[in-house]
Amino acid sequence: MDDYPLPTYDAEHVWMLDGHCRGRDPSFFFPSDGVGVEHARRVCAGCPVQSECLEYALQYRIEHGVWGGASERERRRILRSRRVANPS
Repeated sequence: MDDYPLPTYDAEHVWMLDGHCRGRDPSFFFPSDGVGVEHARRVCAGCPVQSECLEYALQYRIEHGVWGGASERERRRILRSRRVANPS
């Protein structure tokens, strides 16, 4: 896990250092099927920064991959439900 050089993180992204995904091949979190999504979710399930990761993906409208344990489709649903709950 510590084989990768430590990038410089600003205060907004320092939470990423604690992610269970750190040191894993990024392609693991960008699966092409439902089985891959489930495998990625298992890694996210016990992650101490799962909520920060999910909010990051929602804030920046990341369209691909599993972030914070949520697939693309799940994140779209979350965003839609937030718009309904908080119409501006």
